[in-house]
Amino acid sequence: MAFGVQPKELKKWKERVEKGEVALLTHYWYDPRFPQYRTVTKAGCSNLKKLIRWGKKYGLKPQWIDKRNRYPHFDLMGKKQLDILRAEGCTDQIHRFRLEEIRE
Repeated sequence: MAFGVQPKELKKWKERVEKGEVALLTHYWYDPRFPQYRTVTKAGCSNLKKLIRWGKKYGLKPQWIDKRNRYPHFDLMGKKQLDILRAEGCTDQIHRFRLEEIRE
């Protein structure tokens, strides 16, 4: 279940993903399978080859792509999430969701 994302942010993310751009969207999240995480970043792109290439830069495996809907994406959590957001220059998302605290 997602929390803390505005409808216009989600709309913009979906538009960018549909255009074949790699788009990042962070939100609060809870999943009992991962109780240690409170946020997730969706790294999406409708161009699977592009998404796979992008993911390889960060050590992400193609089999980790969630392809269940029109918005293929990686789910980024924990230290990997923070490292990728930093590398991609997404300081706004890091500060907004207080991700600087991640120490894994």
